[in-house]
Amino acid sequence: MERIAHKSHRFTDAAEWDIQQQMSMTPAERMKAADEIKWRIYPRTSPDVRQCRDVTKKK
Repeated sequence: MERIAHKSHRFTDAAEWDIQQQMSMTPAERMKAADEIKWRIYPRTSPDVRQCRDVTKKK
């Protein structure tokens, strides 16, 4: 994924540029970006939520 920086003087210009960037991406590129954000927040080394607690065991 190529990183691009854009500097705007107004919030509306920045918002319009952001929309144009998203519209220019293919669905596959958008999914790849979403996955990248997901893995930055929740690293692959983190345990799966389903593995953290065994709900089948009775106390």
